[in-house]
Amino acid sequence: MSDIIIAAAKRTPIGAFLGQFTGFPTPKLGAAAIGAALQQSGIAPADVGEVLMGCVLPANLGQAPARQAALAAGLPPSTGCTTLNKVCGSGMKAIMLGHDLIKAGSASVVVAGGMESMTNAPHMAAVRTGIRYGNGAMVDHMAWDGLTNPYDGKAMGVFAESCADKYHFTREEQDAFAAESVRRAQEAVKSGAFADEIGTAPSPRPVRPAFRMGPPPSCCCPRTMPRRAA
Repeated sequence: MSDIIIAAAKRTPIGAFLGQFTGFPTPKLGAAAIGAALQQSGIAPADVGEVLMGCVLPANLGQAPARQAALAAGLPPSTGCTTLNKVCGSGMKAIMLGHDLIKAGSASVVVAGGMESMTNAPHMAAVRTGIRYGNGAMVDHMAWDGLTNPYDGKAMGVFAESCADKYHFTREEQDAFAAESVRRAQEAVKSGAFADEIGTAPSPRPVRPAFRMGPPPSCCCPRTMPRRAA
């Protein structure tokens, strides 16, 4: 197969940190984009062979976030689904792999993209073995798994500052660039230039709590454990 095309491309609106999508689970955001893309393309959900979705912050989303998004978008359970993590390049890598699947003849229709919610990324604690002495620290899933270099512990912003110093970008120049980017985005929305790519914003709903306590499994309940003779 030589002709591989992008039949449709849709995304949700971009929300601010702790903004309009607070409490809206990442797979639901992915489902909104997938559903909008399928509607735009005219392709039936049953015709999709594979779903590849990038996701850098999967903690507390539950198993197989890509499958959650696919099922919520109306795709059948028989559709193959894979979640990818290549940090900031996750969504792009998903598209590259989707191309390769079609090129190899392993699929004829692939949904590929990315989904993320920094707002809903949980804080975590390594307490499985208990805290024997002293304070217990919380780890920010977003900061550590998404924005920190694991080899030296430096945040991504440190490398941005190094780049700015190397190429002599002033703070004023960076602020002006950022402001102009926002102005252009707002103008594009007002003029309708983004109308074909932005899907309808999903309605947020409360996200499940990061840590849930429930009754212990029956095999671990003291009332059902066999007693030993004293």
